[in-house]
Amino acid sequence: MDWKDFWAPITLSIQISIIASIIMMILSVFFAWRMAHARFIGKSLVDTVLLLPLVLPPTVIGFLLLVTLGRRSWIGRLYEWVFGGQIVFTWEAAVIAAIVVAFPLAYRAMRAGFEGVERELEDSARAMGASEWQVFRHISIPLSVRSLTAGYILGFARGLGEFGATLMIAGNIPGKTQTIPTAIYVAIDGGSMQLAWALSGTMVVFSFLMLLLANRFSKA
Repeated sequence: MDWKDFWAPITLSIQISIIASIIMMILSVFFAWRMAHARFIGKSLVDTVLLLPLVLPPTVIGFLLLVTLGRRSWIGRLYEWVFGGQIVFTWEAAVIAAIVVAFPLAYRAMRAGFEGVERELEDSARAMGASEWQVFRHISIPLSVRSLTAGYILGFARGLGEFGATLMIAGNIPGKTQTIPTAIYVAIDGGSMQLAWALSGTMVVFSFLMLLLANRFSKA
């Protein structure tokens, strides 16, 4: 087994997951906070759209991303005009795929955390002159930090293990877009069972530890 084939997808997957998880965290906290407090017509519909990637097949998500970000879309053309190259089949595309598939898990956990904060505490702070930002920073975040942490961990682990959407929009380019799941697929297809076992074992251990951490935070 070539150790380069083992470490390269692991390193790239971790880098992609870190970047994706940071962006996912910001988006999840924002939407979870808004949806936990907002009251408007069509809220259930918006919530359903935000959770939709949770139940859609990854290949469908990848196809939709490919249509949205491909060269024929205005987003793809704008990206190519600004950066001088297409976004599909790049590590940035893998980051986008990880964000989309991981967002619903993080969002659902974080929203539950915000909804668990007693509304009377927030209203009391507002009545005493606190701004929405102060309420959010000093009351909502501290009281829901365990749910936020668990949501982040679940989202990170989900993004790390993404396969279908990543393969559709980022491809499988060794050293550039080949993540752990796609490397396992190629290893099995090529008969490199030792490499497949090594990468699969790494994913099992890592996923187990991440899930264990998420459970500890959610139940603490």
